[in-house]
Amino acid sequence: MKLHFNDFGDGAQGGPAIIILHGLFGSGRNWASFAKHFSATHRVLTVDLRNHGSSPWNDEMGYPAMAEDVVELIAAKNLVKPVLLGHSMGGKVAMTAALSQPDLLAGLILADVAPVTYSHSHAGLVALMQALDIAHYSRRSEADADLAKSIDDPTLRGFLLHNLLFEESGPRWQINLDAIPSSMPGLMKFPFEPGSCQFTGPVTLIGGTQSDFVLPEHHDAVCSFFPAADIQMIDGAGHWVHAQKPAEFGQHVTDFLAALSP
Repeated sequence: MKLHFNDFGDGAQGGPAIIILHGLFGSGRNWASFAKHFSATHRVLTVDLRNHGSSPWNDEMGYPAMAEDVVELIAAKNLVKPVLLGHSMGGKVAMTAALSQPDLLAGLILADVAPVTYSHSHAGLVALMQALDIAHYSRRSEADADLAKSIDDPTLRGFLLHNLLFEESGPRWQINLDAIPSSMPGLMKFPFEPGSCQFTGPVTLIGGTQSDFVLPEHHDAVCSFFPAADIQMIDGAGHWVHAQKPAEFGQHVTDFLAALSP
C-alpha cells in the first residue's frame, strides 16, 4: 500500500533517514515539530499508517501488513538503512519490520511500547467516536462537548477529534473506524513468539515511568527480540512520553543517532 507521508530535510549531513510511525488514532502530523527539529541533520519522513490520516483504508490491519507498507515506502524512496521511530502501535509496526527484514534498517527507536501482548484495549474509544452524530456538527467544539460526557480528559478528546475533518461536503472521519474494532485483538498482540527471531542492530526503547506499556517484566521480551536494546525510562512521563517530556525524549534520540555515526 502506498502510504501518505510528509518529508522534512534532505539528509545532506549524511545521517540516516528517520521514518516516524505514529500510534493508534494518530497521524504523521502529530510528529511535525519533532520532525522539523531533527530535519536540520537528518531527512525525516512522518508517515500516516494505513487507515489513518491521508493514507488509504483497508480492512486488513495486522502488523505484518502494516510493516510491509513501510518496507514498500523505504524501497520507493530509495532509502538506505533508515532508522524507524515508532510510538505504541507504530512501535510494533517498526519492530515487525525489523524482525521481518533485519538487514534493511540501521536501528530502531521505540517510544513506550514492548513486544508483548497487552490487556488494555481501545475498543471503547472507537465506540464513543462512532456514536457521535457528526453530520449535525459544524465545528469541532460541538463534537468535543458531546464527547466530554464520556471522556473527562480534554487532551485525549483533542487527540481523538483531530481525526474529525470539516469539508465542504460535511464532516467526516479521517480514520477508519470500521476496520479498527475487528483488528483490535491483533493490535493488542505481537506477531512473533519470543526466541523465534531477532534484530541484532542498535535499538533504544524510551518509556515513561508512569506508563504501564513498558514494565520491568517486559524487559526480558525486549531483549529476546532485540539483544542490543538499551531501555531508558523517563521520570514523570506516561504513554505519550515524546509529548510529555519532549526535551528528555529528544536528547535520548539525539544520543542514539550520534552513536550510529561512523
